[in-house]
Amino acid sequence: MFTKILIANRGEIACRVAATARRMGIKTVAVYSEADANAKHVAVCDEAVLIGPAAAKESYLCGDKIIAVAKATGAQAIHPGYGFLSENAEFADACAEAGLVFIGPPASAMRAMGSKSAAKQLMEKANVPLVPGYHGEQQDADFLHAQADKIGYPVLLKASAGGGGKGMRVIENSAQFKDALASCKREAISSFGDDKVLAEKYLQRPRHIEIQVFADTLGNCIYLFERDCSVQRRHQKVLEEAPAPGMPAERRAAMGEAAVAAARAVGYVGAGTVEFIANQDGSFYFMEMNTRLQVEHPVTEMITGTDLVEWQLRVAAGEPLPKQQHELAINGHAIEARIYAENPEKGFLPSIGTLRHLGTPSAVSFELGDVRIDSGVREGDAISPFYDPMIAKLIVWGADRKQALARMAQALAQYQIVGLATNIAFLKRLVEGQAFSLADLDTGLIERNHDSLFPAAQPAPAGPLALAAVALLASEQKPAADPWAQANGWRMNQSYARKLSFADEHAAYDTYVTYRTEDWLFSAGNAAPQALSLTSHTGNDYSIKLGDQATHGTVLRDGDTFHVFANGAHYQFAWNDPMAHAGETESEGGRLTAPMPGKVVAVLAAKGQEVKKGEPLVIMEAMKMEHTIAAPHDGMIDDILYSVGDQVADGAPLLAFKAA
Repeated sequence: MFTKILIANRGEIACRVAATARRMGIKTVAVYSEADANAKHVAVCDEAVLIGPAAAKESYLCGDKIIAVAKATGAQAIHPGYGFLSENAEFADACAEAGLVFIGPPASAMRAMGSKSAAKQLMEKANVPLVPGYHGEQQDADFLHAQADKIGYPVLLKASAGGGGKGMRVIENSAQFKDALASCKREAISSFGDDKVLAEKYLQRPRHIEIQVFADTLGNCIYLFERDCSVQRRHQKVLEEAPAPGMPAERRAAMGEAAVAAARAVGYVGAGTVEFIANQDGSFYFMEMNTRLQVEHPVTEMITGTDLVEWQLRVAAGEPLPKQQHELAINGHAIEARIYAENPEKGFLPSIGTLRHLGTPSAVSFELGDVRIDSGVREGDAISPFYDPMIAKLIVWGADRKQALARMAQALAQYQIVGLATNIAFLKRLVEGQAFSLADLDTGLIERNHDSLFPAAQPAPAGPLALAAVALLASEQKPAADPWAQANGWRMNQSYARKLSFADEHAAYDTYVTYRTEDWLFSAGNAAPQALSLTSHTGNDYSIKLGDQATHGTVLRDGDTFHVFANGAHYQFAWNDPMAHAGETESEGGRLTAPMPGKVVAVLAAKGQEVKKGEPLVIMEAMKMEHTIAAPHDGMIDDILYSVGDQVADGAPLLAFKAA
């Protein structure tokens, strides 16, 4: 077994690999960019070496730098995690040439499966069912357009070297093909350095089911059952679970055996995932093989009682697989939710900022516990625009799916984050929604249930407003030597009545507090006043009684914003401090602004051009995803403020626009 390995990655997967290595007595070396100097993965490894600037292409994608660090630190092997260099055959070859073990499959297997087109051609020869489509090398735009017309719409365009939903477009009709192809190729070249695409029939209401396979250097190859990853947005997975709901034993065996056959066909070694797209009738088709560990591997670990990273290390060291097929069995049900820094209400745009507060549900070691959190960040860390905006993976286990669902909902209700937008509330609605609860699964689940998953904004309840008010009042009641300086609302001949004005992004709330000897009278808006008392207060946790209703919550103050976590929800109330100086703001008028920090990749309009409402004007890229800024009304472009390649800040005006 190795005594020291280098982890050529960052974030939660680097921390995940380091945890298993530490348990096995293996020392670890971290590499980091300038943006990650204070990152968690740097702190949890035994050694850490700076390899370059923030941009991945100048740091985490520099294989020669990483190999040099491995040799200088005495590492015997390199674990690539996932993403970055994990499926780079040239890097695997370079490791071998440097006398280092690449903890992953042979370069030949990566080359065979690294191209979606080549992999499908290989599977076609092996008689594995394929979705109708074009998977060849011809990339002429007119030829691809003709192939799409022949396949019949809707058609799915995918980056041949892609993954993670990047470089993927669904085209509804022939007229959309040209623009979609150009966008797909731009994203593909940016993310993977290869703009080749494939086209295939887009199946209606498909499920995304993948099989975890594992092979050693001694000829053994097994499957560790399946994961259902159907719940997706922008073709990226949101929830994953194992086993797949409603999977008959016969189909599970058929898909498992097909996956093993695919792995054997390319001489596979290590952890890999064979992905299938399945119709509601149970028929399934090969999609691709990911020649690495998957983000969602924890759900497989939870139901099989295995540590797949340990298996990777043992297989890479030449040991046989720890278990054979007959020794594996499914125990219970596991679900994983990806906690992202993003705003679901704004099209899942990435959110950049600092984790000023991070409160997690109770979690114990994953070998024994029912709740597991894999994360690469800590309170105080920043989510930057340079890398994936994942904050953590929340994984729960239950004796059956019903119990796992309940535990996931409970854990999401306990997750508290202040400092940036997250998808936690959305995930909770998703988990508790009828479609997911009843396992009515397909890759369009989010779109099909849009109205229930994105409900209209409702006024804030009185309870959370009362919690914010009590937290404010409690913060003012500090001991003072001068009795006239005490902020307890005392008046000589009458009760002190006070107005506290709060607002969230949807509405303003005027609340009224009347000070009394032992408690307050509280009302919100035109509601009748109710007795309000603070029953207990420890740190940021408050228990109050409003009328006959007892309420408990956590209140965190960030400047004049009060974050209230109560009843499994997160409320943000801005307090209008009447004593603060009200500065004036100037309207930006008709200027369109950047929805997040990013880079301008295309300018589709010119100064003086007349445009129609909805017409695309600028395309930005952030975190390897494209976002189109469109005309809000009919009008004319007064000025273009940025050029292609420019980096822009969140909220920066991109162009001046005059409405018609």
